[in-house]
Amino acid sequence: MIHVPEELAAAQEKFNGEAGRAFVSGLPGLAAAFLEHWDLRVTGAPMHGVSALVLPVDRADGTPAVLKLQILDEETEGEPVALRTWNGDGAVRLLDHDTSTGTMLLERLDPARTLARLPDVREAVLVVARLLAHLTGTPAPAGLRRLGDIAHALLERTPGALDRIPDPAVRRTVADCAAALREVADEPGDRLLHWDLHYGNVLAADRAPWLAIDPKPLAGDPGFDLWPALANRFDADNPDNPDNPADTADTAWRFDAMTDVLGLDRDRARAWTYARLLQNCLWHIEDGRSPAPHELEIAHRLRHRPSRCASTTPTPTPTPGSSSGRSGCATG
Repeated sequence: MIHVPEELAAAQEKFNGEAGRAFVSGLPGLAAAFLEHWDLRVTGAPMHGVSALVLPVDRADGTPAVLKLQILDEETEGEPVALRTWNGDGAVRLLDHDTSTGTMLLERLDPARTLARLPDVREAVLVVARLLAHLTGTPAPAGLRRLGDIAHALLERTPGALDRIPDPAVRRTVADCAAALREVADEPGDRLLHWDLHYGNVLAADRAPWLAIDPKPLAGDPGFDLWPALANRFDADNPDNPDNPADTADTAWRFDAMTDVLGLDRDRARAWTYARLLQNCLWHIEDGRSPAPHELEIAHRLRHRPSRCASTTPTPTPTPGSSSGRSGCATG
């Protein structure tokens, strides 16, 4: 009998209600069915996130793998599509998949060797940037969520959310994010985006230094994929310091590094980054909470950022809506 971690059950109860409870209650039977169907043997303790139970297993021939069981929704249903498209190139390899349940058999990576544990934050940023440059170089296959639809839905939801924000400074930030999104919403792009490439979703492997896991894919502009690497391992109490490679708050350096590695226009990338913040703010507001202060601080630093490179003198950079020069801040 497979044990379902209490934290996973609680998360499903919180985010998915009755559907989450049904998913959790059915997990032991679902796991047993696919262990038999794919002739798998459990070899370790279950792992989990918010939406999935992951079992380390061996295949009949001894090949290590993981069995991933997750609730099907608009985010997770595209994961096997993206993984099949990338075919192990920069991302975990999909070994088998059941369409009706969303259950996946994946190659086993090393969960103990995650990019979140890399001491050098700047190197972690560059790893994510290189992975994103590679992954988003692929056109999105048909049938995925589309950023254009998401963008216009965000703009439709914004007026109601603004009415619920008592703090005028926060209200202005959210309105400015919507204004930036409005400038680019009609050109949403067509690349295959990961959407959730934070440092914990990058694991080491024997066949490659780092590979991406757990995509929530959509078709769109790569600028929409920068946010997790800006917001994770960020200390809002720490001032930006371009001369300190271990600095966890250097928003300007992170943004410049990623846009440089991906070859993105910085005005457009900044607009899509604001769109990502808008998405997060709307989720918070509609859930009866205030926008996260550290996320608002990142927006503030992007708005007032200089262009920063470790080896150059800081120079001013235009705000969204004006022309933007790009610099070679981080290519290695």
